[in-house]
Amino acid sequence: TANGQVVYSIAEETERGASVGNIAKDLGIDAATLSARKYRMITGSSKQYFNLNASTGALSVNEPIDREQLCELKSACLLNYELVLENPLELYSIEFKILDINDNSPSFPLSEYHINMPEFLSPGSRFTLPNAQDLDEGTNSVQNYTLSPNEHFHLEMQARGDGSKYPELVLKKALDREQQATHRLVLTAKDGGSPPKSSDVSVIVTVLDTNDNAPEFEHSVYRASILENSPSGTLVVQVHAMDLDEGPNGEVRYSFSNTTSADLRRMFLIHPHTGEVTVNGVLAVQRPLLEMIIEARDNGVFGMSSTAKLLVEITDVNNHGPEITVTSLSSPIPEDAVPGTVIALLSVMDKDPGENGKVTCQIPDNLPFQLKPSLENYYSLVTSGLLDRELISGYNITITATDLGSPPIATQKTLWVEISDVNDNPPVFGADTFDVFVEENNPFGAFLYQVSASDADMGENGRVSYMLRNSTIAGSALASFLSVSLANGSIYAKRAFDFEQLRSFHFQVEAKDNGSPTLSAAITVNVYILDQNDNAPAILYPTSQNGSVAVEVVPRLADEDYLVTKVVADDEDNAENAWLSYHLAHSSDPTLFRLALHSGELRTTRSMRSTDFLKHKVVVVVKDHGDPPLSSTVTVGILLADTLPQALPDFDDSGEPPPLLSATNIYLIVSLACVSCIFVTFLLFLAVVRLCRCRTGCCCPADEYEKYCYSVHMLPSSHLPLDMLEVTGVGKLTHTYLYRASVGLG
Repeated sequence: TANGQVVYSIAEETERGASVGNIAKDLGIDAATLSARKYRMITGSSKQYFNLNASTGALSVNEPIDREQLCELKSACLLNYELVLENPLELYSIEFKILDINDNSPSFPLSEYHINMPEFLSPGSRFTLPNAQDLDEGTNSVQNYTLSPNEHFHLEMQARGDGSKYPELVLKKALDREQQATHRLVLTAKDGGSPPKSSDVSVIVTVLDTNDNAPEFEHSVYRASILENSPSGTLVVQVHAMDLDEGPNGEVRYSFSNTTSADLRRMFLIHPHTGEVTVNGVLAVQRPLLEMIIEARDNGVFGMSSTAKLLVEITDVNNHGPEITVTSLSSPIPEDAVPGTVIALLSVMDKDPGENGKVTCQIPDNLPFQLKPSLENYYSLVTSGLLDRELISGYNITITATDLGSPPIATQKTLWVEISDVNDNPPVFGADTFDVFVEENNPFGAFLYQVSASDADMGENGRVSYMLRNSTIAGSALASFLSVSLANGSIYAKRAFDFEQLRSFHFQVEAKDNGSPTLSAAITVNVYILDQNDNAPAILYPTSQNGSVAVEVVPRLADEDYLVTKVVADDEDNAENAWLSYHLAHSSDPTLFRLALHSGELRTTRSMRSTDFLKHKVVVVVKDHGDPPLSSTVTVGILLADTLPQALPDFDDSGEPPPLLSATNIYLIVSLACVSCIFVTFLLFLAVVRLCRCRTGCCCPADEYEKYCYSVHMLPSSHLPLDMLEVTGVGKLTHTYLYRASVGLG
């Protein structure tokens, strides 16, 4: 264990559950905290080969590992894990070295091989035998070959230019096709494992006649270099082999040896006649050096062949962009997070080797964050400045990873980091004070004003409630005058205001948020009571007591513009409602007195005369200018006298001469006129009746008339005939008059 990295070695095919080690002990971590710190084991492998016991920290095999399947032909097989712990965030690198065991036997590509040998070959002729492949490494791979006993052949090992060995079949005794046309040999490949494993393949040698020269390559090893992104058809190399034979025996055909892997045979093509090796597809390999065996075979009846090695170096081009992986992300983060707080852990990888695989990471400079390198290929995203959610509630952080290739390839990944709110803003009013104007005599519960405060915080931290600060108004508690809505700040009156008693007052409304701790602010509200015309003018002078008339004494011979008196009045209202004007509502002599409109001075309009009445009465009306206007009246009695009398006269009557046509006189005149009209009508009626009788000859003799009249005269008035009427109204007619009327009737 060193620098936060621990390396374990484990043999492949180790059974499930086998112990590997104790990671907590090896890294010095308290095993009891693994679960609480939310441990995670991260690997790029598709399978989880190891298991970590969170209670003990013990590592065990979760699934047996096949080294050959996992690492193929790599000499060193490594599995890399990262252990991530939170609270605080820590990262440890774990490397597992997979040790090879001898679990694979050597194998030959084919079940049998055929070799055609001309009979005229002299001893010492050599034939390449196929290589056996063993997926194991080191001593567990193929170590030696053996050949079944045969008097004509023996086996020798040869080394190529790169140091690799291969078996050759050597002719040690000349062949005689007529004695034996076919030789069956068994080639055995053995590895160096314990116990060793082996594999056999049949080698069938057919003895031919004729062609006795095999093609020979110009070079035993060909080397070439191509770019890994070379398109299909790109020429890699052209090989050339010569055959000294003539005709078909000297015609050479090129092909890849069976020992060349099938993957490489698909990636490359070799022209059978020209020997040109070209690219046949995408060079999807991770190895920088590819090895292929090219075989040259002539067209003889018994074709002869030789081989050469082709080494192709794949030159890397920058064709892979960096890959950004977010291993851990904390979002949201509080706005009061201190600089240096870890937000995220990133892994950045580039599959290209060398400089093309080196990566630099950066984020925009105008953000309060920065990237800090952690372990190899890891970066930590941390805060570098103060955060304010009210200004910016979240950040889109674009991480740009750029490799060092030419041209460089960049990859971007955007992280959304949300900023959570803390209660760091008090409520704010639009102004420190506000003036409210309300008319007096307002109804109970009248709305006065609505205060409003804003809070830049959110949620409960930004929910504002309102209340009145304790104070008194004119010796009474503020709560008896006003109330405020807790939710919206609406202010209501709890009583009617009277301008004449209270013209203005002020109070404070406090706004509090619901955060923890609570923050508050206050606004001062000035209330001004507006006057209404609710008070009539009060007359201060002249005054009357017990309903009597106020009396002013004026000299009998007073001059014109003499000041009789001055009416003085006051109005408790304000402004226009208290502007007073004076008017004469009634005067016993309108030509004698005048009243100043604004001052209320009562003066004579002319000089007094001896013929003027001694008593006068005027009625003065005092009006304000309200809407509607209110008024008051006062009656002033004026006595014309040079000295103040001991007893004032009674001013209940007006003191002026009675009018000629009073109501009583009018009634008497109408009654008299009616009676006179009735009497005249009656006389006319009697005259008409008498005239009618005289014309008809029905007149009485004189003696009878006198008798009749006499008798009538002697009757009481209650026994008079109906045609003898008594006239009422002014009085009764005399008996003499009645008598004469009776005579007239006879």
